[in-house]
Amino acid sequence: MKFPKTPSFSLSGQRALVAGASSGIGLAAAVALAEHGAEVTLAARRADRLDEIVAQMRANGWSAHALRLDISDVKATADAVDQNGPFDIMVNSAGLARHSKAVDTAVDDFDAVMDLNVKGAYFLTQAVARGLIAVGKPGSLINISSQMGHVGGLDRAVYCASKFAVEGFSKAMSLEFAAHKIRVNTICPTFVLTDLTRPTFADPEKRAWILNKIKLGRAGELEDLMGAVIYLASQASNLVTGTSLMVDGGWTAD
Repeated sequence: MKFPKTPSFSLSGQRALVAGASSGIGLAAAVALAEHGAEVTLAARRADRLDEIVAQMRANGWSAHALRLDISDVKATADAVDQNGPFDIMVNSAGLARHSKAVDTAVDDFDAVMDLNVKGAYFLTQAVARGLIAVGKPGSLINISSQMGHVGGLDRAVYCASKFAVEGFSKAMSLEFAAHKIRVNTICPTFVLTDLTRPTFADPEKRAWILNKIKLGRAGELEDLMGAVIYLASQASNLVTGTSLMVDGGWTAD
């Protein structure tokens, strides 16, 4: 009897670009990819922080490079991807949140969030896809979205709008790029404990709201996202495209 063979989760020989890699989910994604054998380029605005991270990753025996990049600068992003690519894997974790009641939304805050979360994400994904298409290679493009790309949230009208947009363009791109064997998916985390979210969790009312909505009864940890990244980046998900992988503890199941 011939048994089916489990697809490989190894990323050996693969080149990965991780945007927003200097902290939080982006850093966790970069570590996960490197642990599984990928050559990882970590991109972010903070060059000094990136250099420190890359040095530590190399000390662990991983292949890592630093790339100073602000993805809201579309031309600079396209040039950087062209000069340093092609990349077999992209994980875009660069993002911004400026929360307020919808009636109080400032135009500057709206523009800043959309420039990074939507325009930056869109054209980064485009640039990586163009590089792969030019050399005829398949690839896996992953945008870190949010559960808030599927539901509404208190004081989060702008953020929700940006993540709904990421969900939309990722699905549309998946249809277009499928002919080139390039997959496009999103990962949608719930509230994850990071330095940026600690003030939210420090507010008893907000913490209670969050934990009441997460059916598994706890906030997300960075480690909860790492397996999702490896799955979507690897051969294990070769038939998965145009989908949203919810890592939300059951928030959106209700």
